[in-house]
Amino acid sequence: MRTFFIVWSGQLVSIVGSSLTGFALSIWVYQQSGSVTMLALVMLAATVPGVLVAPFAGALVDRWDRRLVMLGGDGAAGMATGVVALLLVLGQLHLLWIFALVIVGSVANAFQEPAWTASVPMLVPKKHLGRANGLAQTGQAVGNLLAPAIAGALLGIFGLWGVLLVDFVTFLVAVGTVSAVRIPRPERTAGVRSVQKEAAEGWRYLRARPGLFALLGVMAVINFQFGFASVLFIPLFLSFTNEVILGSMMSIAGFGMLLGTVVMSAWGGPRRRIAGLAILISVAGLALSATGVRAAVLPATIGMSGLFFLVPIVNGTSQALWQTKVHLDMQGRVFALRRMMAQIAAPASYLLAGPLADRVFEPLMRGPLASSVGSVIGVGDGRGIGLLFIVMGLSLSITMGVAYAMPRVRRLESEIPDVVEEAVPVGEIVTLAAPTS
Repeated sequence: MRTFFIVWSGQLVSIVGSSLTGFALSIWVYQQSGSVTMLALVMLAATVPGVLVAPFAGALVDRWDRRLVMLGGDGAAGMATGVVALLLVLGQLHLLWIFALVIVGSVANAFQEPAWTASVPMLVPKKHLGRANGLAQTGQAVGNLLAPAIAGALLGIFGLWGVLLVDFVTFLVAVGTVSAVRIPRPERTAGVRSVQKEAAEGWRYLRARPGLFALLGVMAVINFQFGFASVLFIPLFLSFTNEVILGSMMSIAGFGMLLGTVVMSAWGGPRRRIAGLAILISVAGLALSATGVRAAVLPATIGMSGLFFLVPIVNGTSQALWQTKVHLDMQGRVFALRRMMAQIAAPASYLLAGPLADRVFEPLMRGPLASSVGSVIGVGDGRGIGLLFIVMGLSLSITMGVAYAMPRVRRLESEIPDVVEEAVPVGEIVTLAAPTS
């Protein structure tokens, strides 16, 4: 697993750098525009391009050397960050350039993420996949823990360009670690065809496995519900606190996520992964609801920290499930489609979050619901967003309960055999049976 740890260390550093930029840019965009809708549009631009290119990116990931794909993805995102930092120093940075940065990052990640995810089973024994996927999320956890404090300090001392410069350097670290290793390549079970045909083959592969296909649909709904929280976390918390306390709250939540990655790395996740996902996601929904119950730092921090603690366990469990059920030479295409299907509903929630918060839920909590719901969760600025958190959290738990009641989803692990056995020594080619359809 030496190669895995080398690549993982570079990705860890890079993700922390990206977390710094994400936190700093969210505050910068919101303060520059004063609009939740504008913040939502930036998040939309960071999602839609990657969704659109995902099927073709997956086909190319399976066709090309996955190591080179990772290098290209990290390199492109790093260059975009460097250009934006330069424009800021020259006094030429406008919101339009922020949109360009997140679009390039979205496309680059559409290639880099499935390439990295599909490489993990080539480097890690099957019995350690859950733990490896827990470790793979450490970067996001550390980023959530440290990014608010570090980004706040950098913003105070150097301004936004200092954050962007640090992020650029972390991309160089990621490129250096990937350059230093070799990643085994699975032997293709079919000849080279057009990218369109290979992308379609990934779709057919999923349609032939109804349990996996149904699980994708469920995750799309769940991502739609989580999408509201992604946009509205900062406006919700700033409605009853300031940027300094917000940074502390995000750091505490980041510690919760870091603790979740430690638990997942040591535990490896539940043995019955589908049942485990049903329980974990239902509890995560309750934590999301708890975040919006009161306009107070303590309950909001507890709710958010509980949610963040569960995220790496849910993601690691889900990732291990897919890595053991999908043939190695199909994983680039399937994981790209999985990414697309799981995220395809998120842009809708990004577009709806601002208008729903500003024009529906906030007015409701100042008028018709002020004396009823308001007597429980409070009234005033941000209480409409709080109610939206409660609604989305409860619907999340209900969605997962309905999903587990579906036989195809519930029996997925027994109906679809494992295809991953052990990691392959570096330098060897994997020979696989042709995937069935």
